[in-house]
Amino acid sequence: MLILAIGDIVGKPGRKAVSHLLPDLRQQHGLELVIANGENAAGGIGLTPETAQELFDAGVDVITSGNHIWAQKEIFPYLEGQMPIVRPLNYPPGVPGRGYIVVGSVAVVNIMGRTFIGNLDCPFQAMDKLLGQLKQPIIIVDFHAEATSEKVAMGRYLDGRVSAVLGTHTHVGTIDTQILRGGTAYVSDIGMTGPIDSVIGDDTDAVLQRFLTGIHHRLSVGKGKSVLNAVMVDIADTGRARSIERIYREVD
Repeated sequence: MLILAIGDIVGKPGRKAVSHLLPDLRQQHGLELVIANGENAAGGIGLTPETAQELFDAGVDVITSGNHIWAQKEIFPYLEGQMPIVRPLNYPPGVPGRGYIVVGSVAVVNIMGRTFIGNLDCPFQAMDKLLGQLKQPIIIVDFHAEATSEKVAMGRYLDGRVSAVLGTHTHVGTIDTQILRGGTAYVSDIGMTGPIDSVIGDDTDAVLQRFLTGIHHRLSVGKGKSVLNAVMVDIADTGRARSIERIYREVD
């Protein structure tokens, strides 16, 4: 089974890259499932019903998220509805939405780290509890986390128990795509899908002003040429990964 996971989609440039490139990628590789992190798809922060639908129309099957999923309140009712959107599993009880979704023989799970990003329930223990319930042979985990050490630790912790642990959040792709000893595909960060001429998706001048002055202000999404960063994972029926490959495409 070939599964594509697209890294953090940032604003209109990121959505444009997905709309332009994903249909051909699906046809070229015969992709059976496409997962995309969409927590920055609406103006660079959060997700709206309209931007989510735009991604589904482009060929995305499941949208994962992270700490910015709560930025656009109009998405809240849809987290409980029919749209295949997931928020991090390890938020406390009572939070809208679900932490995983099942699509055929595949379970897509979203969890969030705690180091430098937020004070949530333990993602390791949350995964232990969930894995005791899931029956699907193929389990894909979007681990939305800041620290590479926490991401690597999660990959090692889940090795042999899930099909893939794919890092998101930092918007900077890493070169450590690999199949771990137990058969789990791993990468610390998929990377960003959005404007190339930017600082992790945001307008460069605005970001530099924030660093130079220390004054915080709302950042706008960068403009110009966009890039799609993704990984393609080939998974056997047993749930063990056979390969993981980086996908990098640019669009004007």
